Amino acid sequence: MNEAIVRIFSGAIYAALLLLSILSSEYTFTILVFIFGLFTLFELQKLLDLKSYLAYFILVVFMVVFKFFHLTEFGYILLILMFLTLIVNLLLIRDLLAIRKIPLFEGRKYLLVIFYLISALVFLTLIPYQNPTGRYNPDILIGIFALIWTNDSFAYLIGKTFGRRKLFERISPNKTIEGFIGGLVATIIAGGIVCYYSHTFSYKVWIGLALITGVFGTFGDLIQSKLKRQAGVKDSGSLMPGHGGLLDRLDSIIFAATFIYSFLVIVNHVS
Repeated sequence: MNEAIVRIFSGAIYAALLLLSILSSEYTFTILVFIFGLFTLFELQKLLDLKSYLAYFILVVFMVVFKFFHLTEFGYILLILMFLTLIVNLLLIRDLLAIRKIPLFEGRKYLLVIFYLISALVFLTLIPYQNPTGRYNPDILIGIFALIWTNDSFAYLIGKTFGRRKLFERISPNKTIEGFIGGLVATIIAGGIVCYYSHTFSYKVWIGLALITGVFGTFGDLIQSKLKRQAGVKDSGSLMPGHGGLLDRLDSIIFAATFIYSFLVIVNHVS
C-alpha cells in the first residue's frame, strides 16, 4: 500500500479515537491518555536506554492523585509540579539551541521521564477544566488539537512547497523557516475560527493559545528529533504505520501541554 495512504489511514484512526474519547466523557479521554501514556513511556524509555517499572508506577500515581482525586486538596503540589515541568522544558529548549547533546538525556533520565512526559500527560488531562465554570469542557480540547494539527499540516505543506531556508538543519533537516512561519500564521487563523465556533474563550485568549501551540509544539517536535538522533534511531517506535511511534505523533502536544495549561491558569486568575 502507498506510504501516503498508510500514513493518512493510521492518522485518521488516531484522530477518530481521540475525538470520540473527548466527546464521550472526561473519563474516556483520561483513560485514552493513560493508555497513550503507557505506550509513549515505553518508547521514551527505549530512547533513553532505561528499563524501569517504577516509571509506570509513577504514571499511575500521578494520574490518580492529580486527576481522580479532588484537585483542591493538591493545589499547591500541582503548582509545584507545573513550575518544575516548565523549568525542565525550558532547560530542554536551552539544550536544544545551545548544546550539542541534551545533558538530561545522559545523566538524569528520570527527570525526562517524569517532567518531560508523565507530568505533561497529567496537564493535558487538566486543560479542559481551565475555564470559568471549572467543569470539563470538550470544546477546549478539540480546539487545542485543531491548533496542533493545523500547525503540523501547514508547516509541512508550506515548507515542502516554498521552503528554502532550514530552521534547524542539524536536528531536523526537513524543517524550514518558511514552513514554521506558514504553520504559525495558519494556526493563528485557526485560533480565530475555533473562537468563533466554540464560544469558550475570547479571541485574544485563542490567539495566545495559537501562538503557544505553534511555537512550543515546534520545539516539542525538534526536541523529540534530537532525542532520537542521540539514541541513533529514525522513529521512537512502529505503533503507527507511516508516522513511527506514538511519541512521534504526540511530541508536539506533550511538550506544549504544560505551557497551555499554565497560560489558561493565568487567564482564569486574571479574569
